[in-house]
Amino acid sequence: MSLAPYACDPARSRGRRHLEEAAPTRTEYQRDRDRIVHSTAFRRLVYKTQVFLNHEGDLFRTRMTHSLEVAQLGRSIARSLHLNEDLVEAVALAHDLGHTPFGHAGQDALDDCMGAHGGFEHNLQSLRVVDKLEERYPAFDGLNLTFETREGILKHCSKANAQRLELGEPDGIGLRFLERKQPGLEAQLCNLADEIAYNAHDIDDGVRSGLITLEQLEDVELFQRHARESLTAYPGLQGRRLLYESIRRMLSAQVYDVIAETANAIAQAGLTCANDARDLSPLVRFSPDMRDRSTELKGFLLHKLYRHPQVAQMTVQAKRVVRELFNAYRDEPAQMQAGFAARADTARAVADYIAGMTDRFAVREHERLTGNRLLA
Repeated sequence: MSLAPYACDPARSRGRRHLEEAAPTRTEYQRDRDRIVHSTAFRRLVYKTQVFLNHEGDLFRTRMTHSLEVAQLGRSIARSLHLNEDLVEAVALAHDLGHTPFGHAGQDALDDCMGAHGGFEHNLQSLRVVDKLEERYPAFDGLNLTFETREGILKHCSKANAQRLELGEPDGIGLRFLERKQPGLEAQLCNLADEIAYNAHDIDDGVRSGLITLEQLEDVELFQRHARESLTAYPGLQGRRLLYESIRRMLSAQVYDVIAETANAIAQAGLTCANDARDLSPLVRFSPDMRDRSTELKGFLLHKLYRHPQVAQMTVQAKRVVRELFNAYRDEPAQMQAGFAARADTARAVADYIAGMTDRFAVREHERLTGNRLLA
């Protein structure tokens, strides 16, 4: 497929931090994707929480399945807009590599623990994974990904962390946050595909868990609109088939909306190259109506699923596991693996070690160090 002039062209990449010869059969972004898929951090995602803990059921989403769904949605939209599918896929597969065990509960607890040591941001941690923590190559730390893939991975960044990044890499990954500019269109697309995937699979997992019902979802316009369409096309449809068909139609509607709205925004902006998009407001976006409907759905999920008493109870226990692990390793660094225990910056080493854990390893380590079995 031919790339649009405003797409990121691997032949014009800003390159890698460590110079390497080009691969004979793959573009630079294809090479990034392959390195991500073969990384240790990527394999760990299969045992990291999305909303429900790994032990709560075999069919709930994990960070791995979420990343695959984001990649699928992103590639579909990129193909229609003639953006670079390989770059979109690489960013989508890597965007959660730095996420802690136990989802956002683990992240919030680790950020609290690191309050006096620079805090913890899972997007920045994903960048640390691909820049430093992966140990696969003899010539450099990390995966040595291209600038464009690394830029897409760093979705959010505080001003303080952006300044630190800029000191270590002038005119690099942190600069756009200081200058309040946008990333390339492929990175913008991954941000929105992430949101679309979240909303859809959290409905599915929420209903599967029994914490939300199809009857409750009747109050959510975006879902109910497509549930009605499903029943019109298939009278008598019910249960899981109704849920799946409604979600499928909802996903398609969002994808088509993004394609149409973004194509129109790009045309109006008159982009002639990939860098033109950086000085404008985000161009990959929903229409105003779809944005409102998506926001309503996110609000429903926040109050009915993420703040459900059962999820809240898990959150309290998960935060306790992370806090007590952090304190135990700070008191006795030798309890960590040798490579982490030997580092001079003990607090950051502990954060790196905990962030890399799967749910079940964190639970086992917590029991080993404290004698308490939580989240069983």
